Amino acid sequence: MNEWLIAMPEEQLTHLARVAIAFVVCLGAVIGSFLNVCICRIPLGQSVSRPRSHCFGCGKTIPWYLNIPILSWVILRGRCANCGSPISVRYPIVEALTALLFLLVFLSWGNPGLLGLNRLPQPELIPVFWLFAASTVVNVMIDLDHRILLDRISLLGTPLALAVSAAFPLLHGATTWHHGLLASLVGAAAGFGIGFAIAWLGEKIFLQDAFGFGDVKWLMLFGALFGWVGVLYILMLAAFLGLIMGLGAMIAAKCRRAAPDDAPIAIPFGPALGAAALLWLLWGRWIPYGLLRAQAFAVVHRGVVLGILIPVLALSLVWLCWRIRRIRQAVREEEAAETELEPIDDDPAPHP
Repeated sequence: MNEWLIAMPEEQLTHLARVAIAFVVCLGAVIGSFLNVCICRIPLGQSVSRPRSHCFGCGKTIPWYLNIPILSWVILRGRCANCGSPISVRYPIVEALTALLFLLVFLSWGNPGLLGLNRLPQPELIPVFWLFAASTVVNVMIDLDHRILLDRISLLGTPLALAVSAAFPLLHGATTWHHGLLASLVGAAAGFGIGFAIAWLGEKIFLQDAFGFGDVKWLMLFGALFGWVGVLYILMLAAFLGLIMGLGAMIAAKCRRAAPDDAPIAIPFGPALGAAALLWLLWGRWIPYGLLRAQAFAVVHRGVVLGILIPVLALSLVWLCWRIRRIRQAVREEEAAETELEPIDDDPAPHP
């Protein structure tokens, strides 16, 4: 295919690229419209094919010409054409996000240098990563709504990732199918093992689930697809993104005064994991380079860096210990309240 594209005249190649980009964007938006259905119905145990898309306000079926991704919401100004009920802005956001991810995956093979993307070794991997991006969007949105990650994505995606690694060993930098499969198996084991260790340690520290088992199984899929190195970098990125999300949630709660100061704020970790996995998929090659540059800068300016870093780390450690103490205290109080509410049998049955 590359030889055929190189031999094509520049004018025809430009026209073909424009058509391909338009097709990919439209395809991504259409898939995003279907993902909206999955996000709404799968957690409720409903079929994603029946009934057809309908308004939640009046129940009327939405005709196809009013169900065009993104455009219909813009033209109707976010309201149902029949009853005027508001339609969530999340629908066009999911459609636009899916279209953007599809385009970025396509460009990672067609023109990775345009946005500094990772170079996709083979065009046959484009549908694989489209499927991964779509499943990540579904998992993230469902985790935001229901605090769950779908087992069908992790447990069905992991064998698929193993098969893809064997069929396309270049995905792991290997040259033979068995080396590609071995790298995928090692990555899956590393993802599951590291995730399980974090979950076990978090339960011991916080006296409750701090890292759900759904996250563990999702990390197993990441390892099968990106290898053990990818798992480590994804966890590091997710921790940083999760910190930003947590601080944002705390600031928003303080501004709304929605919770007292001592109440722990629980946010799902799935969105941070999903965002980190997508960043690694698209721009992962820059992350080790950026860390090396940061390390070199820290060595050269170690006095200034240590003068800033040590107080920040000390304050962060004090804050973390305080939050752990508060969370453990809240868990114990909740358990004590549940124990007091348990019914007591004042008239037990007589012994025979």
